[in-house]
Amino acid sequence: MIRVPAVTDMLVKLYDLPQDLPPLLAGITVRRALASEQHQIVTWVSRVFSQGWAEEAAVAFDRRPVACWVARENQSPAGFCVYDATARGMLGPIGVAEHCQRQGVGRHLVVKSLQDMADQGYAYAVVGWAGPDVFFAHTVGAIPIPDSSPGMYRDRMPPLNTPS
Repeated sequence: MIRVPAVTDMLVKLYDLPQDLPPLLAGITVRRALASEQHQIVTWVSRVFSQGWAEEAAVAFDRRPVACWVARENQSPAGFCVYDATARGMLGPIGVAEHCQRQGVGRHLVVKSLQDMADQGYAYAVVGWAGPDVFFAHTVGAIPIPDSSPGMYRDRMPPLNTPS
C-alpha cells in the first residue's frame, strides 16, 4: 500500500493562472501589504496562526517589492499570503481568519501572490507543505510534487519549549 503524506509540496504553472476572480464580499479587500504594516500583520499572524508563520511573514517584508499580500475586512486583518520567504520561488504560508474562510479570500490572496511572482519573471511556484491540496489544485491547477514531504523541511529545528 502506498502511503500519501498528509502534506506535500505542489507545483503551480504561473503562465496559466486564472484571469478572472469573483468579487469579494463588501468590506473585504486584498492588496499588497505596506512596509509600515509589518508589525501589525506579523503580530496578527503570530496570534491567529503560529510564531513560525509570523517569522516567515516577517521575512516577506524584507523583499522588494514586499512579498506579502493581505486581506482586510473593514480595518482588521482577515488573511495573508507570502512568497519568497521560506525559499525563493515558494508560496506560503497562507492563512485566512476562520470567520472569512469559504468566502473567496484565500483564492484572492493566492492568485494575487502568484500573479505577482509571474510579473517578476517566475515561470513556476512551489506551494510549500500545501494543505488542503484540493484547494490549490482547484484554485490554480497545482499538482503534487512526488516525494516532497518533508522535503526542504527535513532538517528543520524543532520548536523551542516555552517556559510555563
